[in-house]
Amino acid sequence: MKRILGLLIVAIMMSGSGAFAAETGPVAPTASLGLTASNIWMMVATFLVFIMHLGFASLEAGLTRSKNTVNILFKNTLIPAIGLLTYAWFGFNLMYPGTFNGYFGFAGFGLPFPTVEGGFLDLSYNEGYTYWTDFLFQGMFAATAATIVSGAVAERIKLSSFLVFSTIFVGLVYPVVGSWKWGGGWLDSMGFYDFAGSTLVHSVGGWGALIGAIMLGARKGKYVDGKIKPIPGHSLPLATIGVFLLWLGWFGFNGGSVLSADPALVSLTLVTTCIAAAAGIIGAMAATWTISKKPDLSMVLNGCLAGLVGITAGADQMGLGSAFWIGLIAGGLVVVSVMAIDKLRVDDPVGAISVHLVCGIWGTLAVGLFGAMAGVKQFTTQLIGVGAYGAATVVAALIIFSLVKMTMGLRVSEEEEFEGLDVGEHGLEAYHLALSPASKDSGI
Repeated sequence: MKRILGLLIVAIMMSGSGAFAAETGPVAPTASLGLTASNIWMMVATFLVFIMHLGFASLEAGLTRSKNTVNILFKNTLIPAIGLLTYAWFGFNLMYPGTFNGYFGFAGFGLPFPTVEGGFLDLSYNEGYTYWTDFLFQGMFAATAATIVSGAVAERIKLSSFLVFSTIFVGLVYPVVGSWKWGGGWLDSMGFYDFAGSTLVHSVGGWGALIGAIMLGARKGKYVDGKIKPIPGHSLPLATIGVFLLWLGWFGFNGGSVLSADPALVSLTLVTTCIAAAAGIIGAMAATWTISKKPDLSMVLNGCLAGLVGITAGADQMGLGSAFWIGLIAGGLVVVSVMAIDKLRVDDPVGAISVHLVCGIWGTLAVGLFGAMAGVKQFTTQLIGVGAYGAATVVAALIIFSLVKMTMGLRVSEEEEFEGLDVGEHGLEAYHLALSPASKDSGI
């Protein structure tokens, strides 16, 4: 009886597996489990990069005045929308055009449906993740470049002008220059290395931020009678939440850039990322405490981001010691840079230029100074890449901002700036507080 029952169970199992095979195709080989794991990790990394947009919104809102909060949150809500839509329509195919001349290529408009082999997900694409996962992950990166610009031009740029700039910058400039490395272009052929975007994302956004801040001019009351007047943000708790959200998102930003679920390489990348962030905090604390005689929280928060930006170019190439020094130097560098840029009368409310441009350049050059790729040849190649991206992005940002200024104007009226962009641009207030005009202008 037991023998008959055993045969019956085996028969049922075989018939079940046969029915399943007939309906869905053969069972995937064991090797495909690793590919599936890689695809899942890439999707998780995409989610983490997405949450960075909330981090940027919180940080920027916290480091600026309450009367501009709605405007800042609105911009940071529109940026990922603009980034994803332009990237889907043409940006992705500009950045990854396939075979091209190394400088410019275009694979066509829209996203063609990927080849499907044995099921809905084609895991043969890019050795471990689907076409759709690839697009979404890269699309999240694209929107980040415009978010960086947002912080440097905050509290005085017209909303419509900023949205037009962001659309062109994210839709055209970022993908084209990005193709030079990540799309297999001329800098990639030369050996330029930027693992997750110290230059391709952060410096590109930083150059745009610098040009925008210069062309807009300073906020009213920032520089008076040759003196620098601090305009403090209204919520350091909100800024702190933003930085920790960004640190969390960087697990996906750098960890996802491994482009697989390789346990050793992902783990190393996450460790070096965190070591650099921690060292950036210490570096910024030491610098600001030494220079200003007081430990400045806003500087320490930017020190964390400076360490993260600095390690991003070579997070997969560094040991713990190298990651520590890259982050520590970045943390000190961002403090000195914020003060120097202020003395040059370039008004950057959140320190975006120092964090993303200055520390992005530092992190890119650090690939040639530290870690597995260190050497004179690599440093020279990194320097060429930094120069090429700087020249191209500066020219592009100048052209876009100039055209917008001539056609639409860049800056809100003096009355709108005094009253706040929340009321002037949106007819809303983030906080229902009874504030006098004098208190509004003082930084509350």
